[in-house]
Amino acid sequence: MKTKTWGRRLTVIGGAAVLTAGLSTAAFGSPTAKSSTPKAANTSSISISDEYGVAWNCQFNPYSGAEQFGSFGPIYEELVYMDSLKNGATTPWLASSWAWSNNDKTLTFTIRNGVKWSDGVAFSAKDVLYSFNLLKANPALDLNGDWSVLSSVSAKGSNQVVFQFKQPSVTYFYYIADETPIVPEHIWSKIKNPVTYLDPNPIGTGPYTLHSCSGANIQYTKNDNYWQPGLPKIETVNFPSYLSNNAANADLASGVDQWGSQYIPNIKAYYLSKNKNYHIWFEPTYNVNMYINLKNPILSNLAVRQAMAYAINRSAVSKIGESSYEPASNQSSIVTPTYSSWYDKSQAASYGNAYSYNPKKAISILEAAGYKKGSNGIFAKDGKQLAFTIINNGGYSDWVASVNVIETDLKAVGIGLTPDNLSATTWESDLDTGNYQLAYSWDSGGPTPYYELRAILDSVNTAPIGKSASDDWERYSNPATDALFTKYASTTSATVQHTVIDELQKVMLADVPVIPVTEAVDWYQYDTQSIAGWVTPSDPYAQPNQYAVPDWGVVLLHLHEK
Repeated sequence: MKTKTWGRRLTVIGGAAVLTAGLSTAAFGSPTAKSSTPKAANTSSISISDEYGVAWNCQFNPYSGAEQFGSFGPIYEELVYMDSLKNGATTPWLASSWAWSNNDKTLTFTIRNGVKWSDGVAFSAKDVLYSFNLLKANPALDLNGDWSVLSSVSAKGSNQVVFQFKQPSVTYFYYIADETPIVPEHIWSKIKNPVTYLDPNPIGTGPYTLHSCSGANIQYTKNDNYWQPGLPKIETVNFPSYLSNNAANADLASGVDQWGSQYIPNIKAYYLSKNKNYHIWFEPTYNVNMYINLKNPILSNLAVRQAMAYAINRSAVSKIGESSYEPASNQSSIVTPTYSSWYDKSQAASYGNAYSYNPKKAISILEAAGYKKGSNGIFAKDGKQLAFTIINNGGYSDWVASVNVIETDLKAVGIGLTPDNLSATTWESDLDTGNYQLAYSWDSGGPTPYYELRAILDSVNTAPIGKSASDDWERYSNPATDALFTKYASTTSATVQHTVIDELQKVMLADVPVIPVTEAVDWYQYDTQSIAGWVTPSDPYAQPNQYAVPDWGVVLLHLHEK
């Protein structure tokens, strides 16, 4: 499975982090720009097994949700790297330092000297200023909604960029510093329409450049102008395209690929038993949800949504669809144990332990709402049956199996469900534009539950039906809920932030805007036979799956031949 927006998904191990104005530097230190470092002879390579379900279109626009995964990290870079597995610890990247002021409404970055774009042109603060103003001028590129909280971005001297926020916005450091790639002004300023720009020959500051691309494979090679001395150590990176998990898994198990980021059924027998150098590490990070189109007149009925939430046997979905690798979710949308300290057990208890599996309860809710079963066993009211289609990515075999379980569960309580297993491109487009009744997908996360809940519920992320939404694909909109996100972002008080998250759990429980089904894990398989430097549970220096951006660029910087 892959991230819907191909975006990075942060998690926290051993307790949730609260982002504050005084963000720390990660243990591996602050990188420094290199002077003239001679190129070392190196013919090492690595191949990635990561099933996206499509042939590559050779487009690398880092501001496109569908294309960002191929360029953000190894080619385009961020201002500050945030290590998701070390409580959101920070490492200066294209910015060498930063400081908050004006009651956390002003953020000033000092931009690193000595960095070059891969074409040899010097990188500067002007590129940072240009990148953010580009997003302002083209809202369709602003995937994280940066300009929903920014009032201005301006230059200060020759090497600083100042961000002014409309209100205290400490939580937005994550989106601004880590989640927004920086592009070269000397290239992008000449592009007539950056929204439709395909970026077939990306020029970045990152450790790799695009060597070649076809529908079957993307090949990256070492950037000779890279600013971190002696890096990267892997010369060539191959990224084959896979149309299904089966083909990707076969190449990973046979050793053709060394780095995997996908679901493998019966993984002990199929993968781990094949070679003592094969390893895995799965950590739950956020949720896989059943999205409900709230603009649909039938699905806008709360009783219908509540009945579906009670009808789904999440434990069965976990066991049958995900081989128990992904734990069952809860309706509060709080991933446990990762964020257990944020989970409001008392609220969950008042809603049947956060809508635990209870088909009898589901039926009673529908009957109380005036629905009656027809001769076909499907509930109906006013001549309208509770029968829906659910779109899914047909290339994800685990998701196909999971939705089949959901289909059986819903039919057992009188709700018809027809899976529509689409191509990745069609599935993504239909989800973004609201062209669906029900949909199966996952969403973004961050250093605390705030980030995933914001992605799901904050109306700034949504759009009218027919228009592309960056998140909130169910089209949920409530001013009172939006105000909770503003309140959370305006304080560094852990007590206040926990209170806000409690209120947001209440929204998930009372309104059932989406139905969390399983807790998504970071799928991660790695081969230590010839390559070292991998992320491990004892050295969690980055989020380890390939689809985490910009983390996969950081992983590549750590890898080297044994």
